[in-house]
Amino acid sequence: MGLKISVVTTLYYSEGFVPEFYSRIKKALSAITGEYEIIFVNDGSPDASASVVLKLIEQDARLVLVDLSRNFGHHQAIMAGLSSAKGDFIFLIDSDLEEDPELLLSFWSVIHENTDVDVVYGIQQKRKGGFFERVSGQFFYKVLNLLTRFEYPANTLTARLMKRQYVDSVLDFKEKALDIWVIFILVGYNQKGILTEKKNKGSSTYTLRRKIMIGIDTITSFSHRPLYFIFAIGVLWSFLSIINISIILFKKWMYGAEVEGWASIMASLWLIGGVIIFLIGIVSIYLSKMFLEIKNRPTTIIKNIYRKS
Repeated sequence: MGLKISVVTTLYYSEGFVPEFYSRIKKALSAITGEYEIIFVNDGSPDASASVVLKLIEQDARLVLVDLSRNFGHHQAIMAGLSSAKGDFIFLIDSDLEEDPELLLSFWSVIHENTDVDVVYGIQQKRKGGFFERVSGQFFYKVLNLLTRFEYPANTLTARLMKRQYVDSVLDFKEKALDIWVIFILVGYNQKGILTEKKNKGSSTYTLRRKIMIGIDTITSFSHRPLYFIFAIGVLWSFLSIINISIILFKKWMYGAEVEGWASIMASLWLIGGVIIFLIGIVSIYLSKMFLEIKNRPTTIIKNIYRKS
């Protein structure tokens, strides 16, 4: 008989959250079924998160620790956890308690009241953080939707309850440059978003620089539209250049005007040079993605899997 529910969560600086998370998620699971497993994926956490989970495993045989060999990243760790899950339903959630473990109960109710729904996920009612974080977040989603061919739902949470077939389809994606939230969209199926509240633990491991890099990775990994924009810019730039040259030649031939302006020529050269470098940079990012995929390195390396013997 298969497991009813698998809970998948990741560990990174989670030492202080694990005991409460375990207590609350266990209580929520027990209200639904006794057939479950809780999978903790240690994403190379520098603190004692793994040790805390190992102590809990000694008391509860339904706990599993997937210990990665180093820090591979949040999305990669999630994929490692999903590939280890055996349940008919998989509940994905962060362990830092910004998302209430009790969301499982409301998600479970929704997915059983709507039998055609394959995924229930959380959406922040109000984006957390200060003014800059909220505005920059909205700007990111607008740019992402502009540069991709799919509608990226804004302010989604990690927390989501998924059926087995959906998770199996997610695992069919083998990209090395991984944005799992985009994959969640590309897989399709019938998905339902639920407005929820996300708490603020005070600090975040997602710095502004990291968010920018994630945005660039997401756009260049799942969309070719920037390459079309490069083509369009090249055509427009060539057209404007031809018009400018025609005007200069017309003035010279018709009126004998001298072409002057060293400063304007240098400014034009700087502008053109900057645009060329920028466009080459975009192409270079795509080439680096191809290089990464061709090497076919593993997205994660599992050092060990711990269960109660």
